[in-house]
Amino acid sequence: MAIVQISRITQRKGLQVDLPDPLAGAEFGWSVDERRLFIGNGTLEEGAPVVGNTEILTEFSDIINVITPYTYKGQAAGYTVQTNPDGAPIQLSLQQWMDQWASVLDFGAVGDGVADDTDAINNALYQIYCVQTNPQIRRALFFPAGVYKVTSSINVPPYATLYGEGANNSVIRQDGSDYTVRTSDSLQQTGINIGDQGATTPQSITITDLGFSTSVVNNIALVEDATNVTFNNVSFTGPLTKAGLATAGAGSAGVHFDSTPTLTTSEIQFNNCNFSGTSYAVNTNNQVSGISINQSKFDTLYQGIVLGTGVSPETITGFRITNCFFDNIYSVGINIDTAELNASAYNIFYDVGNYFAGPASPQTPIIVFGSSNNISVGDMFERTDANALTVPRIDIGTTTSIAFTNSTQLALGRSVMGTGQTTTLLNNQGSSVTIFTVDISTIGAFNINYLVSRAGAHRYGTISVATDSSGTALTYSDEYNESAITGIIFSITQTGSIVSVKYTSTNTGSTAELKYTLNYFS
Repeated sequence: MAIVQISRITQRKGLQVDLPDPLAGAEFGWSVDERRLFIGNGTLEEGAPVVGNTEILTEFSDIINVITPYTYKGQAAGYTVQTNPDGAPIQLSLQQWMDQWASVLDFGAVGDGVADDTDAINNALYQIYCVQTNPQIRRALFFPAGVYKVTSSINVPPYATLYGEGANNSVIRQDGSDYTVRTSDSLQQTGINIGDQGATTPQSITITDLGFSTSVVNNIALVEDATNVTFNNVSFTGPLTKAGLATAGAGSAGVHFDSTPTLTTSEIQFNNCNFSGTSYAVNTNNQVSGISINQSKFDTLYQGIVLGTGVSPETITGFRITNCFFDNIYSVGINIDTAELNASAYNIFYDVGNYFAGPASPQTPIIVFGSSNNISVGDMFERTDANALTVPRIDIGTTTSIAFTNSTQLALGRSVMGTGQTTTLLNNQGSSVTIFTVDISTIGAFNINYLVSRAGAHRYGTISVATDSSGTALTYSDEYNESAITGIIFSITQTGSIVSVKYTSTNTGSTAELKYTLNYFS
């Protein structure tokens, strides 16, 4: 029907409960208690599609609940997804659609580095993961980019998933004296209270693309009585620089582990994580098993990973450090003390164990095994063979652990076997020529297994050397078999603690090829 006349606007006002339904056509109704405005649709005879009232949106309207329901369409190149092949498309209200995700901002966190976000973050975790056991209410909790200041620990309950926009973009910073983050039970209880009142113990936690830091010298993360916890692209950053890392100081750690006899921390993974600015990256004397750290970086620390100083070996097992990068570590990179069945593999060690003076000034071993049944495989070191004669790259002491030292040695317990080397012995060398030297400061005796090949003749033998650091007790023997005379004579000399392996050769017109391995007991 055409609009032919507007004479006046009629209106009503009162409580929402008293609003007539329907209002007269074009009549306004104002709900004074809810501040909502309606207009009557009119009659079907007048052309209204439905009898009733239409709400006019104002700043006080619940816009989310009146928006047309959402249907996923996935439109691309003329294609529309059929969300329900057996009937009408699936529809969600806007509220339902938005509630598929949760942000800490929804719970009052600010992330400006000034406001204290501790209560807001812990409340978000409690509301999403602790109030009910129904998995349907659980949501991954998102931390938009920002710095979230906290003054006590963030208590992460079972089944929680936390994620941000990158370890350097979404940062939770501790400005108090507590851990920045720690695992908790389903009532957010920690410490000796974990599991009380029937609470579920910490488990199935995933943290991704977040940074945890502390502005004071403090421990950063505690994984306690927990199983199946994963950290992906997470940083653990303290305030210490090289100037403050000449000693362990307060002994701060990026990550601590804790367990009880009945709740063993196990199945913990760190992937592509960064550890820096604390005394230790990882330090624990508590029972753990099945911990893995992979493709992670350790930089600017007093020591890297320290396991089991002063505990029985069987309580720390299955710790694996693989494909990691170590640099600017004042002292030992990996110290596996009283712990067994642990592995270091395919890691790269640059300035480690040199007191920050560079790889030419070694001060401590880079890897230390204090117990048997541990292994280092494929680890590589910037410390050269020459510098490793002064301070070894890997110290396995009296244990029966196994270690490869770059590509030059294999240590099997106390037995150290060099990898095969090849060199050329020149023709007609009447004066002794040095092939290589050995620093016998710590070994005292060694043998060389060798093969000489010259003009079709072959000689296989063993040179055995025993001496002391003064050189006054030097003795050696060369026992061999040869297919024909090779014309090579070996000799051993000593100056101080340096033993030189030398040769002379006859004039046959041919050079000789020497293949050898150096073997000794550490």
